[in-house]
Amino acid sequence: MHDRSTRRFGLPTATALVTGNIIGGGIFLLPASVAPYGTVSLLAFAVLTVGAIALALVFGRLARRDPRTGGPYIYAREAFGDFAGFLSAWSFWTMAWVSNAALAFGAVGYIDVMLPGEMSKSAKLATALLALWLPALANFAGTRWVGAVQVVSTVLKYLPLLFVAVVGLFFFDPANLGEFNAGSGSAMGGLSAAAALLLYSYVGVESAAMSAGEVRDPERNVGRASVLGTIAAALVYLLGTVAVFGTVSHEKLVDSDAPFSDAVTAMFGEHWGGLEPGTLIAAAAVISILGSLNGWTLMSAQAPYAAAKDGLFPALFTVKRRGVPTYGVLVGVVLASALTVINYTSNSDKVFETLVLITTFSATVPYLLACGAQLYFLLSGRHEEVRRGRLAWDAALALAGFGFSFWLVSGAGYAAVYQGTLFLFAGVLVYAVIAARSRRQAQAEPAEDGAPAAVEAEGPAVAEATAN
Repeated sequence: MHDRSTRRFGLPTATALVTGNIIGGGIFLLPASVAPYGTVSLLAFAVLTVGAIALALVFGRLARRDPRTGGPYIYAREAFGDFAGFLSAWSFWTMAWVSNAALAFGAVGYIDVMLPGEMSKSAKLATALLALWLPALANFAGTRWVGAVQVVSTVLKYLPLLFVAVVGLFFFDPANLGEFNAGSGSAMGGLSAAAALLLYSYVGVESAAMSAGEVRDPERNVGRASVLGTIAAALVYLLGTVAVFGTVSHEKLVDSDAPFSDAVTAMFGEHWGGLEPGTLIAAAAVISILGSLNGWTLMSAQAPYAAAKDGLFPALFTVKRRGVPTYGVLVGVVLASALTVINYTSNSDKVFETLVLITTFSATVPYLLACGAQLYFLLSGRHEEVRRGRLAWDAALALAGFGFSFWLVSGAGYAAVYQGTLFLFAGVLVYAVIAARSRRQAQAEPAEDGAPAAVEAEGPAVAEATAN
């Protein structure tokens, strides 16, 4: 009997997954964040968009070759072996659940704006935990609910942003733009500085590839969803930033805590439809963050699920109900909740800030390995498995995606790279334990021909190949 809670994502839902995961709560502050560098930041956004689309195309090419759940992990392991695959899964997994805690923290800030009085610390903690567990419950209900929530939340957050972006162009005043290079350094320095702030705006481009096993006709739809979702996010990013730049004076925008609210106020006045612009924008931000949490909660379970199927993560992560890796969802939300509790109950935010730095670096590891895997397939004469007859174009895309990912690393900053590298290397110990256990199990199982199985195996993948 067909389980109605399990349904594969079609192209619209897969696209909504990509768009919803890319657009979080940060977009509501982005225009003010890059305003000090002037309109050169718009050029930085355009350059980054090209790199993000190239990366999306790379994921589409790779998903065409191997449309299994796990995305970057699958590609890295296939190209470079178990250890590279584990590092990809480990990095993506830690990035996902730590960033979920950060998203919940951001949601509390916007909810606090909507309420008449300031929330107590205990109320903020309860609200943050609720923001984490509501999307988790949607995931426990199955892919049918995950997809429905993702589509609805993406529409609810996308349309208001697009409205401000498009309508703002009619109120555009070039006098508000300020200088092209408003910083103290060179234009190239301003471009790089603005790009460093904007780089992580496109994290999430891999979402469709990560859930390829749940996408209908993944060989075609993963690539399409990755590109369409990235373009949809870029549209509101670029037009929204242009609209805010053109409706709010540069002097005011630099010090703004709510640039989109200031833009709506400039367009329609202090009160619009009986509501204050700040309240409307805060509500849109909360919807945006909850939608992102819905998608990222699923993402936090997909990488360990794929790795566990290959013996590179504990076997419990393979538990799947209604199309969703439920154990992975549970572990991810529990870890994010623990981090949230630590953040609100400690007298220092340094633990939270350190882990957030780790995520900024961890997000780049799967990207670099995936692009490297694509280049490996092409250069080793396996390009027909990725895309027939388009070797030069696929190689150019892979190099562009690798360059974009490398730029992500440099933009993360020294502290992020340092902290992230330490945490990445900590995964080596985890891999050693899991790989040793897998090898012992392989040695304990008799081979079909009567000889000891996988005696010479060097890791789970080799043991599996020997057994076959």
